[in-house]
Amino acid sequence: MSDHSARLPRSRSEPRPAAPSPRTAADASPYATSEATRLLCAGAYLDDDFRDAVVDELYVHEERAVAPSLGIDAVRVLAHALRARRLEACWTALLVSLWVLDYLLAQGFFYLFLLSCALLLLAAWARGGAMGPFRADYPGADGVTVTRRRAAAVLRVLGCLSLLSYVVSALTQALTDGQSDPGGLQEFAPALATGSDTTAAWFALVIPAAMAAAVALHREHVARVLATDLEPQTFADPAADPAERFEGGRFQRVRALIRREQHSPVILYHDRHPFLGAGTAHDTWTLAVELRPREGGDPVPLDNRVILERIRPLVEKLRTPSAQGTASVPSTASTPGAASPQGTARAVAESRDRLRGLELDECVFLKVTGLRSRSFVPYGEADFARERAEAVEEGGEIRRHFLRIRVGAWREEVVTTVFVRVHTQGGMLMLEFAPHVLRPIRPDFRAVDRLSDSHRRGGLPGKVIWALGRTPTAAGRAVIHAFRSAAFLWRMYAGGYEAAIPDGPWVSVRELGSDTGASLFQEMDVSRYLKSVEDRVANGVRRALDEAGWETGEFEQKVINVSGGGVFIESAEHSAFGFGDHNTISNTTGSNGAGGGHDDG
Repeated sequence: MSDHSARLPRSRSEPRPAAPSPRTAADASPYATSEATRLLCAGAYLDDDFRDAVVDELYVHEERAVAPSLGIDAVRVLAHALRARRLEACWTALLVSLWVLDYLLAQGFFYLFLLSCALLLLAAWARGGAMGPFRADYPGADGVTVTRRRAAAVLRVLGCLSLLSYVVSALTQALTDGQSDPGGLQEFAPALATGSDTTAAWFALVIPAAMAAAVALHREHVARVLATDLEPQTFADPAADPAERFEGGRFQRVRALIRREQHSPVILYHDRHPFLGAGTAHDTWTLAVELRPREGGDPVPLDNRVILERIRPLVEKLRTPSAQGTASVPSTASTPGAASPQGTARAVAESRDRLRGLELDECVFLKVTGLRSRSFVPYGEADFARERAEAVEEGGEIRRHFLRIRVGAWREEVVTTVFVRVHTQGGMLMLEFAPHVLRPIRPDFRAVDRLSDSHRRGGLPGKVIWALGRTPTAAGRAVIHAFRSAAFLWRMYAGGYEAAIPDGPWVSVRELGSDTGASLFQEMDVSRYLKSVEDRVANGVRRALDEAGWETGEFEQKVINVSGGGVFIESAEHSAFGFGDHNTISNTTGSNGAGGGHDDG
C-alpha cells in the first residue's frame, strides 16, 4: 500500500468549510450525562492543572483533532473547563489588585508577606496534590515520597514562622505607634519592615484580611457550582447547563468540530500514540497461521470481510443475558424454591451485566495528511463506507481498519475496548488483538459530592479558620495564575493555531482524568470482559476457516481448547492468554496494566 492511498483528499479541490451550525439535539453526545462526564467536569473546578490541560488541548490548539471520547462528552468537559477558568480569572484579578495595593500602601511589610506566601506556596507544591480550592482525602492521597514530605514540612514551618513574625510586627507597629522595642517573635522579622509607619502597618493587616475574604468567597462560589450545576439530577439536563451557553465564537467553532469527531468511526491519530483515548494497552498480541486447503476439499476463497462477519454475531451474542438461553424453566411452580416462568423472565429483564450494553462497530484509523483544515476531514457516512471498503483488505501502514468492541462499566468509569484486525496475505492469516482499558476517574474527582456536602454542612467558624490558613497559599497562586493567564492569551491569539495544518491529538481528556489504579472488583470485571471477547473472536476465526474448507490444524495448535471451552493463545514471552471460565492458564512474569493493583488506590 502506498502512502498516497491513505491520504485524505487535498484541500485544493475542497470548498471552504461552512460555518458551524448552532447546536441541535442530534449533535448531543450520548454520553453527555454519564457519570464519567460529570466527574471530569467537576475536576475542572478542583484541579487547575487538569483544567488548563483540557483547555490547551481542545481550545488553544484548534488544529488538533480530538481523541475518541469513550464514555464521555469532551465538549461538556471543555465548557466547564472554560467556565472554571473565567471564574478563576475574576478572583485572580481581585487578588492581584489587592497585591498591588499591598505593595503601594504596606511599605516594607509587603516584602515580609511576600516571603511568607512564597514559602507556604513552595510547601504546598512539595506536598503534591491538586491545587484547587478543595483537597480530597482518600486512601493513597498522601502517597508522596518521604523526602518531599519532609521538605514540605520544613518549608511550612519556615513559612508559618515568617507569617507569624509578620503579624506580630504589624500589630506592634499599629498599636504602639512603633515606640516599643521589638521582642519575642518580632525578632524574626527582617529589616524589610523597618521604616514603615503606623498607617502602613494597618494596611499590612487589613489587606491580607481582605484577601482572606476573597479566598473564602471564591471557595463558596465553587462549592455552589459543584452543589447545583454538577449535582447529578441537575447535570442530567444538558440543555440547562449554563457552561454551554457561552457565546464565544472560538468556542462555538471548536464545539462543532469536537462533536463531529469525538464519536466518529473515522479516527485521526498521532504517530506516537494511535490508540490515544482508549486507555492502557492490555496484552496486545498477533497470531499468524498459514492457510492450507483441507485434504480432499475445495476451499472457498477467504477474505477479511468474510471473517469479520463471522466474528460479529458471536460477539453480539454476549449481550444476551444467560438466563434467556441457558436457564431451564421448572415444570411445576409448586415445587418449593422453584422459579416460575414469570420469575425467569423477570430475572432476564433485570439483568445488569454490562456485557448487555456491549457496543460493536468498525472504525478506520487515518493520519491527517494533505489537508489545510480539520473541517475538510470526510466524516460522512458515504466517506466512511469508502474508507472502510478500501482499508478492510489492506495490510495497513498509515490507514488501518479495526473491529471495535467496547464495554462501558461502572457508569462509564471503567471502559474496556478491544480492537480486532484480520488480514489475509500471501496464503497467511494474521489476527491482531489489541485490548485497551480506561481506568476509573481520579479519586479526588470522585469525591466531589462529599466535598460539596461537607462544605455546606460546615459552620462559619470552620470556614473562617480555613480561609485564614489558606490565604497565603491562595494569594501566592493568584500571582502565578496571572502570569499563566497572560501566557494562555498569548498562545491563543499569537500562536495562529486556528490556521495551522491539522494534527492528530496529543492528549486525551478522558485519560487526563483517569486514576493510576483500579479496585480488585473492577479488575475482575475487566478480566471477564476480555476473556469473553477473546473467546468469541478466536472461535469466530476458527469457524470461518472450517466453514470455508481450510485446514484448521495449525490454528488449533496455537489456539488450544482447555477445560471445556478455555482457549490458550500460544505466542511470545509474556503473552500467555486464557479464555473461558475454568482454564488454568496464567502469566505471572509482569503486571498486565489491566487497571492497576488492589493497593494502588
